[in-house]
Amino acid sequence: MSTLTASPETPGTAPAAPARPAYRVTGRRVLASEWAKLWSLRSTWITLGLGLLFLVAFGIIAASHYKSNLDSGRHLDRDFATSTAVSLSLFGTVFAQLALGVLGVLVTAGEYSTGMIRSTLAAVPRRLPVLWSKAAVYGLVALLVATAGAFVAFLVGSRIVSGTPAAMGLGHAGVVRSLLGAGLYLGLVGVIGTALGALLRSVAGGISVLVAALMLVPGLVSLLPTSWQGDIDPYLPSHAGESIFALTHDSTTLSPSAGLLVFLAWTALALAGAAYRLLRSDV
Repeated sequence: MSTLTASPETPGTAPAAPARPAYRVTGRRVLASEWAKLWSLRSTWITLGLGLLFLVAFGIIAASHYKSNLDSGRHLDRDFATSTAVSLSLFGTVFAQLALGVLGVLVTAGEYSTGMIRSTLAAVPRRLPVLWSKAAVYGLVALLVATAGAFVAFLVGSRIVSGTPAAMGLGHAGVVRSLLGAGLYLGLVGVIGTALGALLRSVAGGISVLVAALMLVPGLVSLLPTSWQGDIDPYLPSHAGESIFALTHDSTTLSPSAGLLVFLAWTALALAGAAYRLLRSDV
């Protein structure tokens, strides 16, 4: 009869560790990781909620203000006299872009401030997939939230101004294009915020540059000679973005397609700067 005998362990040696499954870094897994990190932050829920609130609330307030002035017989100022249901409903875009852009900065710069970026890049040594995944995940979320907010603001605002010269419905020419354009613009603002956070690696610095680019620079350009303004103004990020969702255009503004191309160029420039620093600088 045969017997089984266990070979004695060599003194001073530890037992062999069980084999661990090998995991490969893939694009899908990096995206899943960034998706999980995005929704694990309380600031994501708060800031997205603020962006949605700004977009819907200010659109409704603008439509209500237009309706009340018209019903009371008061004189409408120049900005409101030519308003449409679309322009009134999208009045909150200028406020929503700040909330969504700031959250984009936090998505990347926040990891640098906490030091979590070291763990992220240790898991994804090639680095650039982290940037692309952060921009793609947050850009998609901002796009969906902003598009939903734009349609809600319009549906409510169009009911408020029903029966007035500003009344419009979804079936009017250019309305759906404008609402989708507003969502696309705000989604790209979120991507730019993500790129600025990775480029500057500072929450305060990223937010400062974002606010300056979208709100301060247009005011400074207005101080230039008139002949210069016409060559510069339409190509500024905020004005090129506004032309994407504007219902009407004139000789001083870009067409929706041209505005989209210009704004995409600004977005690509910000991402290129972030990618260059991510590759060239240590964390």
